[in-house]
Amino acid sequence: QVQLVESGGGLVQPGGSLRLSCAVSSGLPFRFYGMKWYRQAPGKERELVAGITSAGNTNYADSVKGRFTISRDNAKRMVYLQMNSLKPEDTAVYYCNTRWQNLDYWGQGTQVTVSY
Repeated sequence: QVQLVESGGGLVQPGGSLRLSCAVSSGLPFRFYGMKWYRQAPGKERELVAGITSAGNTNYADSVKGRFTISRDNAKRMVYLQMNSLKPEDTAVYYCNTRWQNLDYWGQGTQVTVSY
């Protein structure tokens, strides 16, 4: 069984920063698999924010390029999303995701609210 647990969300003012973390349980051979961050804003579909391959290659949604950075620590079985220069439109629930044995695994999500 694979479990993903996100943390690090909260309320931040526009222009501020947050770092999200995703802890991955031992059921997944973590270092061999890519990881992704998605987000879902109220009334909108879930969208891909960033991804990182097992080799450490990264990709980003155009809306977050230059502001967000995804990283991973294989020894700690952790994935991170550093979010800088946050905007109100970044407000959403952020989810960690991986795909293993043809199944998608999701965490419970962490709320990020960007507002004064």
